Amino acid sequence: MILTFGDKLKKIRTERNMSQEELGELLGTSKQVISRYETNQRTPKITVVEEYARKLNVPLEYLVNHSIPEISGISQLKTTTPPATPNPLPPLTAKDERSIKKRLESILTDLTPGNSGLAYYDGDEPMSDEDKELLRISLENTIRLAKQMAKQKFTPKKYRK
Repeated sequence: MILTFGDKLKKIRTERNMSQEELGELLGTSKQVISRYETNQRTPKITVVEEYARKLNVPLEYLVNHSIPEISGISQLKTTTPPATPNPLPPLTAKDERSIKKRLESILTDLTPGNSGLAYYDGDEPMSDEDKELLRISLENTIRLAKQMAKQKFTPKKYRK
């Protein structure tokens, strides 16, 4: 069962055998505000929740995180990590891979000195092998991502898998 902020505040109050008035005095607020929190009519700002967590000596994550299920008391909290989201980009086909390779070769030949295209550092010094490899990897990743994003954006919904 997932508890709201108000449910958790009420649970803390009842476990400590406190009235709403006593909890209000401890937290520096009124009984009416505590009542509104517990009935989920009102939710405090995060700065107020931080102060309450400190005054109640409970982890802030317990009060704010709705994904932490209640097990059997505050001392048995388990933190959960959200599941990893799958890659929303569509996969590339063999034709796409060939297109990427062809485009990459075209760009790299334009960057070599002596061609009519661009040159690295105005052609003053040749590119080292390490720089060439890093540039190739970076360009390939950029072209691959651009291709996948274009595929996702421009493929009609009826053809998407």
